[in-house]
Amino acid sequence: MLANKAYEAGIKAVAIFPEVPKEKKDVFGKEALNENNIVCKAVRAIKKNVKGIGVICDIALDPYTISGHDGILENNQIDNDKTIEILCKQAIVNAEAGCDIIAPSDMMDGRIKVIRESLDKSSFHNTIIMSYAAKYASAFYGPFRNAISASNNLGPNKKKSYQMDYNNNNEALKEVSMDIKEGADIILIKPGMPYLDILNKIKNTFNYPTFSYQVSGEYSMLMKSIEEGYFKKEDIIIETLSCFKRAGADAILTYFALEAAKVLRSK
Repeated sequence: MLANKAYEAGIKAVAIFPEVPKEKKDVFGKEALNENNIVCKAVRAIKKNVKGIGVICDIALDPYTISGHDGILENNQIDNDKTIEILCKQAIVNAEAGCDIIAPSDMMDGRIKVIRESLDKSSFHNTIIMSYAAKYASAFYGPFRNAISASNNLGPNKKKSYQMDYNNNNEALKEVSMDIKEGADIILIKPGMPYLDILNKIKNTFNYPTFSYQVSGEYSMLMKSIEEGYFKKEDIIIETLSCFKRAGADAILTYFALEAAKVLRSK
């Protein structure tokens, strides 16, 4: 089990993202609410077999919807309020399975406040919320979207109506401020390396627990260069992750986690 390898390597938490079969997808993402879906099964298995490691669950509908969007699509528009209702239920289902950190990545307006209230009403007062407060509409998500089969039906504007414009940095400060007030315990910046300026500005402005995500496109670029012999793997992994830390990240989500842990523990 990869989670056990991560724990033995000194990694504090793992994040779970599902690949959902086409036949289980629909317009409302109902499979996200199934207490026996692949995510809930994985959470229960990790909690049973790997004592001491934290589990992060992504809260969004894109793996579960036919459209591949993070919310409910009606007349080519995302219905923010209907989506939040489902996200709250998804958060509860994952918390009941044993998830330690709920991570809303959907970018719906006002969802942190409602999810926090829903968790508290269900007695999950200690379940942490890690908000994707500054998630940019980025081409760097391409490999991940292909992996979960969530890219074919997005449409020409993809997710630009609810994710952030990469030309804008002031919006990030507003969104982070709002999510902190609504009850977020941790702020996440995504993507990572191209947005280190945003990470640094947010950390310096709010002095709040701030994580960053080295996303699939960043990983793929580096791996391709490693495979072609342009970079030495250990060196480029540690250099890039050190840049996140220098910019102010308290923790980093990365597909290089196991390799990075191995290198760091050998020093």
